[in-house]
Amino acid sequence: MITIIENTIDFFYPPFSRVMNKLTFRYAACGASNTVLDILMFYISFHYIFSEQVQHFGPFAVKPYIAAFFLAFCVTFPIGFFLMRNIVFQGSPIKGRVQLFRYFVTVLICIILNYICLKIFIEQFHLFPTVAKIMTTAIVMFFSYTSQRFFTFKVSSI
Repeated sequence: MITIIENTIDFFYPPFSRVMNKLTFRYAACGASNTVLDILMFYISFHYIFSEQVQHFGPFAVKPYIAAFFLAFCVTFPIGFFLMRNIVFQGSPIKGRVQLFRYFVTVLICIILNYICLKIFIEQFHLFPTVAKIMTTAIVMFFSYTSQRFFTFKVSSI
């Protein structure tokens, strides 16, 4: 499976080789694929699973866009870790469980950024939830790449 994914991504790399190195291209390809899946999951769950209605979990009421965000997260978190660890940052000497913990911490920060941005874009700027999600994703992407490259899957610079 890993070889198939690598070969597929690397097949499309040559036209981009002048603009970015292979690691950055693999990150962009894996991240973009997982991001598209995330946005699709968000859209489907917001509109069809949660029917744009407030969700009640015991005494808690959760707005539909937050419920959709968390459902999409439950799908894309393990897929994202698998892709980053096995396709993008293969040279990291950090043990898998440490990578998973660091990835989880990074993702938690991304969740907080997502939550804050969604709240601001939807409730303050009155944007459509899917548009707000796309804008939020662009903001979080920069933080995610930097933290994964230099923290989660850091390769020693000896």
